[in-house]
Amino acid sequence: MPELTRTRLSLATVVLLLPLLASCGEEGQSAQEGPTPSDASASASPDAAGACTYPTDGSEPSREVTPPPASPEVSGEVAVTLATSAGEVKAVLDADGTPCTVQSFVSLAEQGYFDDTECHRLTTEGIFVLQCGDPTGTGTGGPGYTVPDELGTARDGYPAGVLAMANTGAPDSGGSQFFIVHEDTQLPPAYAVFGRVDEAGLDVVREVAARGTDSGAGDGPPAEPVTLDSVTLD
Repeated sequence: MPELTRTRLSLATVVLLLPLLASCGEEGQSAQEGPTPSDASASASPDAAGACTYPTDGSEPSREVTPPPASPEVSGEVAVTLATSAGEVKAVLDADGTPCTVQSFVSLAEQGYFDDTECHRLTTEGIFVLQCGDPTGTGTGGPGYTVPDELGTARDGYPAGVLAMANTGAPDSGGSQFFIVHEDTQLPPAYAVFGRVDEAGLDVVREVAARGTDSGAGDGPPAEPVTLDSVTLD
């Protein structure tokens, strides 16, 4: 997957670049546009039998993990705490609207996959997100499997506080990387919205964003490195 872009970016350029820094792609992978709104409306998960599928993506997992069970074991609202070096971020996950996504996120959290990982990408121009979930800290890492698209709630947009999945731009290519939207952001409905952070957590992310990126550009690693210490269920 290409390296982080350090130049000043227009909205159109940044929207196309989001998949480049997203999950489960091998280094050097070319950009692909995400699903269109019509693709999103056709997406369905779990499958007709009520099962989630997490096929291998052909890459080595960034950390050894066991894929989630096919039958979702979570439901309703799932409260989690993201303990970061910048402060505590509490979130509520929507296991009814995005059961396969939440099941994967919870499974990875319980296995310690997210522990002591860097939030590797901050954007402050065009789109406004803090991206985390890659143990390699490069934007190229993932769990070795993919997560099916669950895009129903994505059609409601990406307002501040949204917790959503990153992907490579191809359908059903999510993995472990996710992003927190720190200001209202315009994106195509191609990234599964699986939860929201609380106001105090949003303030933590906004403080990170206020410090900017390490290069001063609108897209890059945070100027003050942010470590995701752990993700725990409340």
